[in-house]
Amino acid sequence: MSDNSFGKMFRVTTWGESHGPAIGCVIDGTPPGLILDTSDIQPYLDRRRPGQSRFTTQRQEPDQVQILSGVFEGKTTGTPISLLIQNQDQRSKDYTDNQEKFRPGHADFTYKVKYGIRDYRGGGRSSARETAMRVAAGAVARKVLHSALPGMVIRGALVQIGSHAIDDGVWDWTQIEQNPFWCPDLITAKKWEVLLDRVRKEGSSLGAIIQIEADGVPPGLGAPVYGKLDSDLASALMSINAVKGVEIGAGFGAAALTGEENADEMRADPEGSLKDVKFLSNKAGGVLGGISTGQTIVARFAVKPTSSILTPRRTVDSDGRDTEISTKGRHDPCVGIRAVPVGEAMMACVLADHLLRHKGQCGD
Repeated sequence: MSDNSFGKMFRVTTWGESHGPAIGCVIDGTPPGLILDTSDIQPYLDRRRPGQSRFTTQRQEPDQVQILSGVFEGKTTGTPISLLIQNQDQRSKDYTDNQEKFRPGHADFTYKVKYGIRDYRGGGRSSARETAMRVAAGAVARKVLHSALPGMVIRGALVQIGSHAIDDGVWDWTQIEQNPFWCPDLITAKKWEVLLDRVRKEGSSLGAIIQIEADGVPPGLGAPVYGKLDSDLASALMSINAVKGVEIGAGFGAAALTGEENADEMRADPEGSLKDVKFLSNKAGGVLGGISTGQTIVARFAVKPTSSILTPRRTVDSDGRDTEISTKGRHDPCVGIRAVPVGEAMMACVLADHLLRHKGQCGD
């Protein structure tokens, strides 16, 4: 299997399967001399870790990260950083019935058709278990970013579950750590509790929309043709398991706007600095022509409902015969909840990559 890596200057390669002995990643391109130990990485993994509420999978994984290389006496050496997490709560017997049947909505069928073999235990390489290493890499990316941009902040929020969206008018970032959904609207979060309790008891699932923002990004990151910041960000977010759509700024909503409404008007900085031009709106989501404007970068992505559900679904088996399947095991009634820290990590990795690429070409 190829294409297990992403990024150019800050390059991440992940490996491992859901029910294998461990998962891991190798990070190339981290500058030397950055202070780094597991305490810089573990808090982000703890935010993604399963089993923290009744609204996520009850698989109990401590997700304790180990640094195997690339750090000496508490500082990065500039050599590849290798990170490892042991899998400790696999329950492969839950997937015995899936051995010869393809789960609708999963990658079972396409993996079998492409490779002629598949790991049926929890989806193997296609499992969202892989995203733990993206979060670990994202923590390292934040160290890279904060070394050059100490005031930069990356944060995400769940803004919709199923057809139930938050009220943007009461958005409060301080609330996202106060509820199990990373929701900035406490009233809607309470409604989601009732909704997901019902969905979970029915053995079904719902999709979600997540918004990721990056404040403090300087103007100038990205390139205007094949290295667009927004195209790389869209690709990174689209690569997350179960993601089926990505928007930057106004996104698909821009199609309903007039040219006047969509144009982010500008006013001059009193001191004449182009880097401090004031924008009167942010329909572009902080990126114009593939290059950052200095405004907040805003991206949203849509996550489909978890495909592993108890309700019997029609499918085919590995011999091409019609059959039915009901998926057992421990699954998220809304996988979008744990996708919030994953989205933040992918934003961090892309921005770190583009920051290093910018420094390599422009020197500042």
